[in-house]
Amino acid sequence: MAASASSHQPIVIPVGANPTPIWGMTAAERLRRMAAARGLPLAGDADAAGALLANLRFAFDPAWLPYLIARPGTVLTREGVPVLAHVTTPADRARVMAAMEADGPLDPGTLAVIAAEADEGIFNEALRKREKPFAERLVPAAVPAIERASYTGAYKGVTDLLTKYLWPEWALWITRLCARAGISPNQVTAVGSVLCIIATIAFWYGWFWSGLAIGLVFMVLDTVDGKLARCTITSSALGNAWDHGVDLIHPPFWWWAWAAGCTPYGHPLSHDGFVAVIAAMLFGYVAQRLIEGAFIARFGMHIHVWERFDSRFRLVTARRNPNMVILFAGLVVTRPDWGIVAVAVWTMASLVVHLVRLFQAMVVARQGRRIVSWLA
Repeated sequence: MAASASSHQPIVIPVGANPTPIWGMTAAERLRRMAAARGLPLAGDADAAGALLANLRFAFDPAWLPYLIARPGTVLTREGVPVLAHVTTPADRARVMAAMEADGPLDPGTLAVIAAEADEGIFNEALRKREKPFAERLVPAAVPAIERASYTGAYKGVTDLLTKYLWPEWALWITRLCARAGISPNQVTAVGSVLCIIATIAFWYGWFWSGLAIGLVFMVLDTVDGKLARCTITSSALGNAWDHGVDLIHPPFWWWAWAAGCTPYGHPLSHDGFVAVIAAMLFGYVAQRLIEGAFIARFGMHIHVWERFDSRFRLVTARRNPNMVILFAGLVVTRPDWGIVAVAVWTMASLVVHLVRLFQAMVVARQGRRIVSWLA
């Protein structure tokens, strides 16, 4: 049973010690980063009763922090042992700390208990979906599984078929390598940005196979930088703006370069065909972004999490990765011009789908029914 939110931010107190590293950092350093990301003071000892006690014998999903901050008098347990607790009285604090230090079960008293192993999980208000954050004992043998759970949890919302099915394992391996080598997310983004430009140039000159190979590495790194930032708790305003800025700007340049590269490749588009393709893709790209923004502004959630159909359509909608699959198919049959025309057609078709879904949601809302994500 959730308590009302506290009017003050609790201090974060690590309990115990653990030398086992996760994502290239100790449990204490990971907790420090999580607290800093939330603007929470970190203290080894303090007189204030309002505190978040964190058992360093365990690794837990960062999603638990805001959840427990909003629920004073609540403790998260794993097999009865307290993992994270928001205590508000000296007596609760002493009892929870004693159980953490003894690595034993807790007598909760008046504390509300959430069992990490329970199937129901928690409801993520930001994503409008129910999820099950991890909380596991941090020992060397469990590190690969915990890192995988942390990495999987970094996939927020819904995504396309390549990101969902093709390269999660590649990106996980690279993310682990970068974390252990101390490579920052912004450094990954910088490398990816250079590769993105090189791929654009390759497309322009009709070097499509080289461009696809370079673009593939860029697209995987485009997944890695965000996952690395979330897993190592090193997200920054600069990195977020840089990553999303590149994602937003580069696709139209890729499509323009591909259409232009059909000429040196030997299958040029006619002048009218070139203009029609680029106009359709630019208009469709911008219009779909505006529709998505309008849906968020009107209903408070992304259009792709409304109903099951929308999440499934997100797998193939005319975004960069699904479009690259179409271009690859055209290149396989040595007709890159057919590929870019097919992408233009698919872009307009996707626009129509998104526009229809926006209107349908508006009709449903006018009928007095609430727009709720099917993932809730």
